[in-house]
Amino acid sequence: MSAAHVARPPFDPELSAVLSVLSDQLPHVTAETLQPMRERMHSDADLTDEALTKAGLFARETTIEGYEGAEMAVSVISRADHTGPGPGIYHIHGGGMVLGHRMAGTAQYLPWIVEHDAVFVTVEYRLAPEFPDPYPVEDCYAGLVWMAENSADLGIDPDRIVITGTSAGGGLAAGTALLARDRKGPSLLGQVLICPMLDDRDDTTSTQQYDDAGVWIRSSNQFGWGALLGERRGGEDVSIYAAPARATDLTGLPPTYIDCGSAEVFRDEDVAYAGALWAAGVQAELHVWAGGFHGFEQLAPHAAVSQASAAARSDWVARLLAT
Repeated sequence: MSAAHVARPPFDPELSAVLSVLSDQLPHVTAETLQPMRERMHSDADLTDEALTKAGLFARETTIEGYEGAEMAVSVISRADHTGPGPGIYHIHGGGMVLGHRMAGTAQYLPWIVEHDAVFVTVEYRLAPEFPDPYPVEDCYAGLVWMAENSADLGIDPDRIVITGTSAGGGLAAGTALLARDRKGPSLLGQVLICPMLDDRDDTTSTQQYDDAGVWIRSSNQFGWGALLGERRGGEDVSIYAAPARATDLTGLPPTYIDCGSAEVFRDEDVAYAGALWAAGVQAELHVWAGGFHGFEQLAPHAAVSQASAAARSDWVARLLAT
């Protein structure tokens, strides 16, 4: 049966209108489109100096040691009047393991920095296919360790660090949290996994349903995982840190927030991960937003479902930081 004839949840009407406009502007990821898409993403500033100043925020850049001692850029954003110590938000950007930069998607976190006097750290991990697994997740873990070890200088309470990421960044955040648990590394207060990319095996109902519709379709997902894992994709020799959905023991992980859309490839693996967390006794909150395509709240922030999604996520973070 062709994808066009597979029964699937429809897109939210407001979001569907956005998709029809964006369809020509957002090509699917292939070996041919990868480099042009990278160049375009780096030329589009997600967070300008003007926006930071208007929000009363201050950004600084530094270089730290990533995996195997390689240099890695990090950005630190805080309130201009921050005196600390306050909560730390460790951010990992999305991009299907092959795209993006550390400032991508950061605008959505400005309210958290302002409202909670938090210090936001975002890391420039290396991308596949040039740097396949384990480079991305190991870079992310190295950044988390640096953040925790330098918490006093950064104005961060090391007992109140929250890790977060969107899409591939959500999957890397989950993998980094597993590494921190298993290596007895930095303690995490919570993790916020936004439409996370968790499972390389490509065998859920939702990945079949969105083979040809939406922003991140099945072939793009297969390309991203293939770039990260090569011939190991879908096989037996895949680490839980690269594909957290493969983990069979999720005990000891911090409270977790997971959200996704009902109309996206990652829906079923995200729901399954929440279920596995509950089975392991981990406190988790799951939201599946009706009609949401992948990354809908960033591409269509005006839509009612996007505003509801952002509000629910911010409310969870506020409750977590109040504990």
